[in-house]
Amino acid sequence: MDVQQKDLSYFRLRLQELLNTSFPEKANDQKFIDQRSSWATNAYEGAFSSGNAIEQCNEIANYILFEGLHFSKFDTVFQVVCNEFDTIMADEELRPFSLKMFPVCEPVFSSYGLTDDFAYGYEFDLLYTEITGTIAIWIEENGLQ
Repeated sequence: MDVQQKDLSYFRLRLQELLNTSFPEKANDQKFIDQRSSWATNAYEGAFSSGNAIEQCNEIANYILFEGLHFSKFDTVFQVVCNEFDTIMADEELRPFSLKMFPVCEPVFSSYGLTDDFAYGYEFDLLYTEITGTIAIWIEENGLQ
């Protein structure tokens, strides 16, 4: 692939990888994926044809591709499970258990104003504690099954 030619599949694959890892709730949203990859491709091509350097074209495309996808609810749940409950389950069970806990914890997020830099604010500690408590209560009531 020519260094200046980045096509739709390049951006689609990058976005899909992020969604699979950090946004499982969006991983199967083909309309979202198609739209974002298309926008990123068009932005890249527009920036390139306007004479921008490759690095600048990439920055512009990435901004559009990943907009609003910097703070991940799932990554937060996964972080809590890995940090707080790793001693009660095997390493290979951490991600599957986090996927199971994600819908259980989802309502907790609604009382917070989530932004891309939320993880760096003081409210993140409150959210982290609340997620930890929600999971601990769930385990107490349901076990690890």
